[in-house]
Formats: sequence, C-alpha cells, structure tokens
Amino acid sequence: MGNYYQENLNANGLYQVYQTGIPRIEQYLKAETDYVKKRLTGTEHILEIGAGYGRIMRELAPAAAFVTGIEISEDSVLFGNFYLQDCNNCRLLPMDAYKLDFHEEFDIVVCLQNGLSAVKGNPAELISRCLSSLKPDGTAYFSTYSEKIWDTRLEWFREQARKGLLGELDEEKTKDGMIYCKDGFCAVTFSRDYLTALGESAGCRYEIDETDESSLFLILYKDA
Repeated sequence: MGNYYQENLNANGLYQVYQTGIPRIEQYLKAETDYVKKRLTGTEHILEIGAGYGRIMRELAPAAAFVTGIEISEDSVLFGNFYLQDCNNCRLLPMDAYKLDFHEEFDIVVCLQNGLSAVKGNPAELISRCLSSLKPDGTAYFSTYSEKIWDTRLEWFREQARKGLLGELDEEKTKDGMIYCKDGFCAVTFSRDYLTALGESAGCRYEIDETDESSLFLILYKDA
C-alpha cells in the first residue's frame, strides 16, 4: 500500500487522533514535546520531519526562534496552515522527507511520535538526510515508543479504530511492538538496540534516552 498518512490518515482525521480520551496518552504526548522544549534556549531554528498538521510545531514554537515543518500530505499542510495561523514563527511546507531541499540551515531537527515508522522508507537514509539539514553543532531528535507503554498504546489504537480513523486492529498479528490493522496499516516500534545501531551507523556522537516510561529517544549531535 502507499503512504497511509498521505492517502488516508491526514488533515482533520489526523487531528482527531490526538483528541484522545486516554489520560496516559495525553501525558505521553506532553512529556515527549517537553523533553525537547526544555533543551531549547529560544534562539533555535527547528525543522520538524513528518509534521502532520503542526501539532508539535505549535508546542515548540514558544520556545524557539522559528519552526519549519515538512509534511508529505498536502491536505494536512492545508489544514495545518489554518491550525497554525496565529503562530507567526511557524511555516508548514509540503515536502517529501527523502527529498529535503534544505542544507545546513537548522539548529535542531526533530522527528517525533514514532516518526521513523510514520515516514516510510529507510530509517538510516532518513537520518542521514536530516543530519545534512543541520548546522554544525546541531542536534537531531528521533523518538519511538517505550515498550513500557505498549498496553496503553494498544488502547489508543483501538480508540482510533472506534472513531473510524483506522481499520480494526488485527489482534492476532499485533505483538512484539508491531501494530497491524485490518485495512493494511502497520506501525513499527524501534527497539533500543535498533536505535543504537542507527546511532552507530550515523557517524556522529549520539545517545539513547527514555522519558516518562513512554518515549525512547535517539539523539544525534553533528560535529562542528
């Protein structure tokens, strides 16, 4: 199948994903953006990969100089430009993450909320392209789910299915960090070992960190 976020789960549908009635998911989403926000000084120019309709951009904007988001779904970009209309230091652009037009422009690159799974393709190549968009001494943040939030994550996906945003979960196939829906949607979870391998292959200093027992981060530091 094609890119699910481009063809199916975009714009207002994607917005509805985050209108959750599960408090633990609300906590997870806030903790993940707070993890990045508390490391900002207010002077950074940030690039978000797979920005959707701008949810994370809106959260980061008050703590940054400027936030640029790229998103492959033009419907999400149109919806996002309305959602971000009062954020004067944000721009959301339609762009394929594997065809970035930027070069060493940003202090920070973020690809959060399991973006390495959502942005379909080769994760190592995506990381390489993100690093090429960083200034020297820049930092890139990639996050996936901690295994500790697996049960709540399944509850969230079932909630999305009840809303008609995703297909019904394939309960037999869904296990070991992999979520399958009967409409063909698949979400991958990246293990600590896999993130470590990506960090090793990136050719720069990196660390693996966990926050809130919900998000696992790969953080890459580009050399000056």
